[in-house]
This record gives sequence, C-alpha cells and structure tokens, in this order.
Amino acid sequence: MRFRGEGFRAHDPNWAWSPLSGAGAALKGRRFNWPGLETLYLSLSFNTVFREVSGGFAHRLTPYVLCSYDVDCEDIVELRTDLDRAKAGVALSDLACAWGDALIARGEPESWGVVRRLIADGAAGILVPSFAHGATADDQNLVLWRWGPDPPHRVMVYDPTGKLPKNQRSWS
Repeated sequence: MRFRGEGFRAHDPNWAWSPLSGAGAALKGRRFNWPGLETLYLSLSFNTVFREVSGGFAHRLTPYVLCSYDVDCEDIVELRTDLDRAKAGVALSDLACAWGDALIARGEPESWGVVRRLIADGAAGILVPSFAHGATADDQNLVLWRWGPDPPHRVMVYDPTGKLPKNQRSWS
C-alpha cells in the first residue's frame, strides 16, 4: 500500500543533525530491526512519539528534538488491525514480542522473523500499533527500512527555516 501523511520523531540531540538517519536503530537493533539494519521509526501523532520515548511511563523526559516528516511511501504493509495482520500472515504476538528480553538472552526476537520475510517480499516498511506501555489503539507507528528523498519511498524532514544543526559541531 501507499502511505501519505505526516510522521513524528523525537531525536536524541546528538542525532538531531541527521534527522533522516536510521543509524541509531542499527547500532544495537530494536523491535523491528536487527543490528546493522538502518531503520527509521516514526510515530503518527505527538502523543505516540512521547509514549515511545518515555516507554509509556510517567517520568521526566530527557532533552529531545521533535521533528515532523512528510512521508509518501509505496510498499508499506498495513499491520494495524487483526484483519490486516491476517492478510499478511502476521501474528500480533510476534509483533508484540518481548524483543529486549530476547536480545538479553542472546536470542532473536520473533518480530525480526516477520521483518525478514516482509523485506524479502519487497516491503519498504510497516504500519503497526505502538507497543509502548500505556499505548491505546490511537497510538500508531510507521517503521521504514527503505526511504530517501525521492519516490517511491520519499521521506523529508520538515525544516523550512533551517533550524536543525548540519553536523554535531554546529549544535553548540
């Protein structure tokens, strides 16, 4: 399917100079990527991005740079509803797996198996519910494995006044 819309991401200030990078996720791996697989995680609302960065727990947030993205991507697999997951042959339990526990135990999270299959089938990304603590049905994410400035996987950070730093040294 084609997804056209707005996404949001809260960056560690150290990565704010590279808002389209998936390198941070690739360092150790996350729910929908293994180490080495650059992945762009975007939330579809402000509330969701804050749930994601806080883990859904009420505590004081460390500093983040909040960015908005314009997204127009083909090859997105819809996994937000039971019906869509059934069409894609994906179990909610695989998406919602305890990925961090699997990594600690030096295993592979079930979600990575889903990602491997979808990428092999040509998927550029997925639309999924948020699995952050306290997430509701309104909390949704777009996870991308292929993106860039051009169609069919176009993602652009919205920075019309050029406020984002250009490199780590331009931050100071």
